[in-house]
Amino acid sequence: MPQITTDIYKTIKGFIVSHRRVVVILIHLIQTALANYFAFVLRFEAFLPKDQFRNFVDFLPILLIIRLGLYLQAGLYKDLWRYSSVGDLIKILKSVSLGSIIFLIIVRYVFGDTHYPRSIYVLDWLLLIMLSGGSRLFVRVFREYLQSEHSGKKTLIIGAGDAGEMIVRDMKNNPKYAYEPIGFIDDNPYKKGLSMHGVPIFGPRNMLGDVIEKQRPEEILIAMPSASHKNINEIYEICKPFKIPIKTLPGIADILDGNVSVSQIKPLSLEDLLQREPVRTDIQSVKDYIHGKSVLVTGAGGSIGSELCRQIIEYGPSALIMFDRYENGLFEIDMELGRKVIGNRSEVIGSSPSPITHHLSPITHHPLPVVVTVVGDMRDSDTLEYLFSKHKPQIVFHAAAHKHVPLMEHNPLEAVKNNIFGTKRLVEAASKYRAENFVMISTDKAVNPTNIMGATKRVAEFLTMNMNSSSSTKFTTVRFGNVLGSNGSVVHIFKEQLKRGGPLTVTHPEIKRFFMLIPEAVQLVLIAASAGKGGDIFVLDMGEQIRITDLAENLISLSGFIPYEDIKIEFIGLRPGEKLYEELFDESEKILPTFHEKLRSAIPLNIPPMDELTRHISSLEQIISDNSVDELIPEIRKIVPNFRRDG
Repeated sequence: MPQITTDIYKTIKGFIVSHRRVVVILIHLIQTALANYFAFVLRFEAFLPKDQFRNFVDFLPILLIIRLGLYLQAGLYKDLWRYSSVGDLIKILKSVSLGSIIFLIIVRYVFGDTHYPRSIYVLDWLLLIMLSGGSRLFVRVFREYLQSEHSGKKTLIIGAGDAGEMIVRDMKNNPKYAYEPIGFIDDNPYKKGLSMHGVPIFGPRNMLGDVIEKQRPEEILIAMPSASHKNINEIYEICKPFKIPIKTLPGIADILDGNVSVSQIKPLSLEDLLQREPVRTDIQSVKDYIHGKSVLVTGAGGSIGSELCRQIIEYGPSALIMFDRYENGLFEIDMELGRKVIGNRSEVIGSSPSPITHHLSPITHHPLPVVVTVVGDMRDSDTLEYLFSKHKPQIVFHAAAHKHVPLMEHNPLEAVKNNIFGTKRLVEAASKYRAENFVMISTDKAVNPTNIMGATKRVAEFLTMNMNSSSSTKFTTVRFGNVLGSNGSVVHIFKEQLKRGGPLTVTHPEIKRFFMLIPEAVQLVLIAASAGKGGDIFVLDMGEQIRITDLAENLISLSGFIPYEDIKIEFIGLRPGEKLYEELFDESEKILPTFHEKLRSAIPLNIPPMDELTRHISSLEQIISDNSVDELIPEIRKIVPNFRRDG
């Protein structure tokens, strides 16, 4: 017997699903007839005289046709009742009201029947709204009641605004998400004690700790897409002792349609915590600097180089030449930008390009730039000769470099060949072909260097500053510290170690580093470049240094684990050439403020003259030619006297 009942249920359900629209329209017609009949019953106190029953029967077909036509016109048969909303109720109200008016006009003025009770029009209107809207509400409430039996993760939501409302509605409508909203935290004092979709609003942020202790949520969701990064950090610090996973939503700028759903929830990340307030910039100055000019970016496939390309292309250069020796990164940025511009091409040195047609950018309404990807090595003079003679870049952003400190300690010859010789050939080519501006990306490792990578970048700084005085090209250097999320950064290493279950390895408990997100760093590079008069070293304001140990602990906590219990942190000792903390200014430099609050200027007091620098670089070339590694460090110290590397 139970099997027969189940089969009948499945048959009925299958019929309803496959003929849903017919069933919904039939239900609507039944509701129309019932509403009209009960209107007569109420009007005549449950006793219908024969003449009034005749009125009901005679005019019901006309009413059914009117209601059906307006119902179809409003598309009410398409709505899923379990997702009914205020918008659906408004459509019902409009459809029923218009139908009642049309019915009244037909009965009284077309048929001229003045005996049809006027109160029936009102009662019929009211009863149909109650039946049609109430049935939808019943289905939705019944469904939510059934779902309330389903237990998901107990989630405390911070932010009882529009985003919070949409998230809770989505959670309740979709049990597959396995979330159970247990309450809101919101700083609006007028919302305390109220509820939204049956979920209570406990109060402001200062109650967060008490609420967590009492309600015991399994997850915290920050539902404030426009929250400042300061607020996010404050919330994180309050929640941190409770060892609860914290999740958040994308920024409001990333939610293109303004709608928020559970699928957009993401874990709170280190980037969210380290992100600073948006840089206030004079975008027009950057646009004036780049617009309509041919721009070359070296190291275009790297973290900084690729972000430079993304931002530069928005300012409408006439051409963007992306240059790198490593094809994989170059291929990726070429494919990404290829989706923004129609006319782009790739080439290996020596190939013959095809002509490109300009198209208008949907963002700037200016002609889209020609994008050229060039695979080549800046250490090769012939390559640079071809590149500059063919494309004649007006602005050069030099982001290519060997940057990994431990790796370069074991490969000092390669560090010198790339960071010194490559830069020297590049600045000479830029000067020879009269590029207007040359911008070199430097590093805090070049300040009072203790490793070969930093020392080679310091020599590169000297090269650009010396070349500025003997060339029509303006040479500018921009120096900054670590960028979070760059290739090979400590965060990537930590995440890989975390995937393996730990431990996370830190060289020293007190080691500190400057950190900045890549987009902010590149934005400041462009601002500095647009203001450079030649011979400048601009230093980005990196904020306070961050303990790498704190970084590791936060990453473990954000991943839902307990530091030192679930995931261990091991201290393995400083690596060769590694500092305990970083510096942004050399001991021989004078520090000056600039036009921008997040940029400062470094004025070196002791720069070796160009003839002396050229002589030492020639010696380095001979040393490398002879593979005389032991002579390399002493020769670099002649250029950079404060290079303190052992050996």
